[in-house]
Amino acid sequence: MGITPAPRIGIIVVAAGSGTRLGAPAPKAFVGIDGHSILRHALRGVFAAEPAQVVVVAPEGRESDALSEALAAAGDRRDLASVVTGARTRQGSVAAGLRALWADVEIVLVHDAARALTPADVFARVIAAVDGSAVAAIPVLPVIDTIKRVSAGEVVAGVDRSELAAAQTPQGFRRDVLDAAYAAPAGEFTDDAALVAEAGHPVAAVPGHPLAFKITTPADLERARHLVAAPAPHPAAHLDPAPALPRVGVGTDVHAFGGAGTLWLAGLEWPGETPLSGHSDGDAVAHAMVDALLAAAGLGDIGTHFGTDHPEYAGAHADAFLTRTLAILGEAGWRVGNVSVQVQANRPRFAVRRAEAERALSAALGGAPVSISATTTDGLGFTGTGEGVSAFAVALVVPA
Repeated sequence: MGITPAPRIGIIVVAAGSGTRLGAPAPKAFVGIDGHSILRHALRGVFAAEPAQVVVVAPEGRESDALSEALAAAGDRRDLASVVTGARTRQGSVAAGLRALWADVEIVLVHDAARALTPADVFARVIAAVDGSAVAAIPVLPVIDTIKRVSAGEVVAGVDRSELAAAQTPQGFRRDVLDAAYAAPAGEFTDDAALVAEAGHPVAAVPGHPLAFKITTPADLERARHLVAAPAPHPAAHLDPAPALPRVGVGTDVHAFGGAGTLWLAGLEWPGETPLSGHSDGDAVAHAMVDALLAAAGLGDIGTHFGTDHPEYAGAHADAFLTRTLAILGEAGWRVGNVSVQVQANRPRFAVRRAEAERALSAALGGAPVSISATTTDGLGFTGTGEGVSAFAVALVVPA
C-alpha cells in the first residue's frame, strides 16, 4: 500500500480537557459511550470526512492512549494521524495542534472531541464554505428556546432569538488566517471563530446538525449513549434492506388541551397558550412527523420507539424525538427527503411563527426541508371547538 498524498486539509481534534463537569474519573475524551470512547466516536466522523491530516491534542500522560484510538479509527489513513500534548487552556492546545500541521495544509478545521457524534456532512459544509469565498466558517443551529436576560436572579428583558445561533464545531479557517490570529492573540477566547473575528475577519455560518451537540454534563453523556445504542428488538420494527426507490409515509397525531406547564407545538414554546396533554410534551406536529418518517421507512411507529415503556421521553420536546428518528433512519440506510405537515387547530395562530417552526423542525432533521400549513376547520369537530390539536404529516425518505 502506498503512502497517502499529503492533503490540503488539516483537522485538529481537541481532546485535552479534563471534563470536570462530566464528573468522570478519566479525562472526558476517554470516557466510554458504548464499547468505545468519546474520542473514538469523534474520530470516526473525522476520518469519514474528506482525507485530511488529523492531529489529536491529548492530555499530558495520555498521548499513547490517544494514538491508539486514532490509529483504530483511521483505517487505511493511519499515516495521516498523529498526537501532540495539550496545554492548560483550549487556546494553548489548539496552538500546539497548529504547530504540528504539515506545510501543505491550506484549510484548517478545529473540532472538539466532545462533539463526538458530529456527522461527516457537517465537515463537508465547513470545508466547502472555506473553499469558496469565506476565510472562516462555523456550523450553527438556530436557537429555538425563549431567551431571557437575567440579572441578580431577576428577568430583565427578553432577547430576540431571530439573530441568535448556537455555534458548533468543526470550525474551519484558511491556514494563513488562523496562523496569523494565533501568532498575536488579543486574549483568551472560548472558540477559534471568536479569535479570528477579533482579528478583523468575517466568519460565515453554515448549517450545523443536532447530533453535533457537546458532551459536557452527565445528562449529555446519557443522551449520547442512548443515541448510539442499537434499537431494542420489537416485532413491529422490520429492518428490511432498503430498496432502490424513495418511499412515502403518512403520520397523524391528536392531543387534547389540558396538560401542565406551557404549550409546545411544532418544536416551539408558545407562552400564554394552554398546553397539550401527553406522555411527552404533547407536540402533535412533531409526533405526526415521527410517525410519517418511520412509516415511510417501514420501521414501525412512534409507539415502537418512544412509547410509555420509554420513560426517558417523558416531557421530551420535538428535537429529542426527531433527532432520534433521524438516527433510526440512518441505521436502517435511509435519509430524509422532506416532510409536509398540516395542523388543525383554533389556537395557537401559526401564521406569525410558521417560518420559525419550519426552521426549528428542519434543524432537528439535519436540515431536511419541512413545510407546515394550518387550518381552523371552520369550527367543526373537536379542533374547531378548541378542545385539542390534530396534525397530519407526509414524509419522503430516500436510500442513504
